[in-house]
Amino acid sequence: MYKNELDKHIQNRSISNSFVFFGESSFLIDMYTKKVTNIEDASLLQFYHDEYDFNSAKAHLSQASLFGGQNVLIIKSEKKVPKKDLDIFIDYCEKNPDNIFVYAYYGSDHKTYTKAFSKKSTMSVRFFHPNQGESIFTVSSVAREKNVNIDNYTITHLLGIHNGDVALACNEIDKFKVYDRAITTKDVDNLVFGLAEVNIDDFIKKILNKKDFRFELQNILEHGEDEIRVITAICSYITQLYMFNIYIRVNGVPNALEILGYPAPKFVVDEKAAQSLRFKPSTYYKLHELLLTSELKMKSSNVDKNAILLSTLIKIQQLL
Repeated sequence: MYKNELDKHIQNRSISNSFVFFGESSFLIDMYTKKVTNIEDASLLQFYHDEYDFNSAKAHLSQASLFGGQNVLIIKSEKKVPKKDLDIFIDYCEKNPDNIFVYAYYGSDHKTYTKAFSKKSTMSVRFFHPNQGESIFTVSSVAREKNVNIDNYTITHLLGIHNGDVALACNEIDKFKVYDRAITTKDVDNLVFGLAEVNIDDFIKKILNKKDFRFELQNILEHGEDEIRVITAICSYITQLYMFNIYIRVNGVPNALEILGYPAPKFVVDEKAAQSLRFKPSTYYKLHELLLTSELKMKSSNVDKNAILLSTLIKIQQLL
């Protein structure tokens, strides 16, 4: 089954109560997992990757809900859960319509689940990366849910800023909730820091590695990016590193799904983890304090934002 078929079942209220989601788009897997499990007062049990425990999962679906509602079981994993385990969970759902089970598989072995459950009522859905039309529709749906008035032309502009990444575009929608009117492309340009023309991550890595960043900074500013948004992007990047740092200190190894909210390629996770451990918590505190203070200064009237930005970047390297 593909996304459009699942959409029709959702629209017609003919969906099953057990699902196997897989494919190339982690964003759509997450989106539809939330959509089919958004049950008020449900008893939810969720496993991430290596947390999965068969006995606990089985017990959750086999017992009556503590609140008299529905039992919801979600397993998110890049590793394959044994099919015999999945069959048992699906059987519990077929026997009890109050159960809901979703297996969200983020691995690359897509063929395994294409026809694996054809004899059962479970809905096995493969999600491909959305095309342009699907991306616009998805962002538009998220905007409607959040009462943001934005047309398809402006959504296309937003997607263009993020190189067509629908996940990043959807994450930006909350920024527009402050406007009680239709969103324009100018609003998008004012509030969204784009990655289309300049690789901001490479720029930040140069800063953190104490390398000469002046050429990249000039390139960013020449492409029309605002100094405040540069500061905001750096702050977000460092916050993400700090989240990796804390998680690794507590758990020993990083888990992208829990830290970032979505699975990331191994090389990305390894790089972020290595970067995060280079700095002490006290250094992260000083960096955040510096960046937030600089942002506040930039928002004052009659200031040289370019000078403040350059001074801030130099101070960052001095703190490292």
